[in-house]
Amino acid sequence: MDERLQWISQAARAARRAGWVLGQISGPERRQILLAMADALERPDVRASVLRANAADVAQAELARDRGEIAQALIDRLVLDERKLAGVVDGLRQLASQPDPLGRVSIDRELDDGLGLRRVACPLGVVAVVFEARPDAVVQIAGLAVRSGNAVVLKGGREAANSNAVLVEVLRRALADQGFDPGALVLLEDRADVDALLTLDRDIDLVVARGSSGFVRHVQQASKIPVLAHAEGICHQFLHASADPEMAARVAVDAKCGYPAACNAIETLLWMPGAELALDRCVTQLGQAGVEIRACEATRARHPTLVAAAQTDFGHEFGALVIAVRRVDNLVAALEHIEQHGSRHTESIIAQDETAAAEFLARVDAACVFHNASTRFADGYRFGLGAEVGVSTSKLHARGPVGAEGLITYRWLLRGTGQVAGDYGPGKRRFRHRDR
Repeated sequence: MDERLQWISQAARAARRAGWVLGQISGPERRQILLAMADALERPDVRASVLRANAADVAQAELARDRGEIAQALIDRLVLDERKLAGVVDGLRQLASQPDPLGRVSIDRELDDGLGLRRVACPLGVVAVVFEARPDAVVQIAGLAVRSGNAVVLKGGREAANSNAVLVEVLRRALADQGFDPGALVLLEDRADVDALLTLDRDIDLVVARGSSGFVRHVQQASKIPVLAHAEGICHQFLHASADPEMAARVAVDAKCGYPAACNAIETLLWMPGAELALDRCVTQLGQAGVEIRACEATRARHPTLVAAAQTDFGHEFGALVIAVRRVDNLVAALEHIEQHGSRHTESIIAQDETAAAEFLARVDAACVFHNASTRFADGYRFGLGAEVGVSTSKLHARGPVGAEGLITYRWLLRGTGQVAGDYGPGKRRFRHRDR
């Protein structure tokens, strides 16, 4: 084992020991850690140091962008300002106010006299999260780990190295100040550390992979560790024939322009015959907001000044003020388009027809499906989860914005009075199986 892999393995094992303590302490004690983290991030000197570090990261990223090495969308995700800092602090306080997810009993079953079975929530153990840009994710993930009693190993992108280092140091200090081992929060810095991390199937219980579909596939193929995938967000807004034009435009502008680099921003606008007025209003307001609209021929027949869309524009994550627009024949055709081109992240329908909306919500295969609302609501903070480790496009364990409850599992606890399994079965003693 080379020295770097050995160090990572040792850090993961030390994190497991430190995380075990977090999983054993009371909910109020973990709550106090979260409040201490929030208090630390509100100190003026701490905020100033975080913003300085982020400004250095952004400056380096802008030079890389000018050399053609990275896209502007990555820089948009990288920027950490006072508003984002306030948001993550509020998220920590929101997490602190939530009920303790650990120790919850989801099954309490009497198997027989003096033989009781319970299913009880417990931490996963050590969670590794690999992500790019988004230094605010450091605080969100660390907060969720503390709330759920897990240790966490973080690997952020090199473009956010300064920001991540300062934030992790602040959070580790808050842990230490509360009397707990800061080793529960580990930051990896080298790109090669990712592949080393993925070999530690005895030390890491879950990997959360946030990034492109190619990166997520690499993580899944390179590791035996279970992977929770936060892949690209190719989100659609579908204008049904019954769509209210003003509502459609207002929602479209928010979903595209509120934060174009976010994974929950819409990349494609679909419309059907009968929705022409809603389309017109969307085109006007998106254009006024500075969005480049790439349209199919049917759309350009109505709006000839729009740029012609290429086939590759559909199913593409622009991450910028660019949107593809296509006419579909009906609701079924919209569903087929989404099935072919979507990433199973978030999809939305704008419709006054409740029957059509119900069919859309029932049939779309995505983690989040919305009616008359912006896809930008697909977010752990907005869902009241406090934060998220990612938006899972997987279907096992957790789906959609993953909060603290997505980082717990459970144990079956059986208490008896000397019973043996051989006493039960056909012609023998019968199980009671009565839920209490």
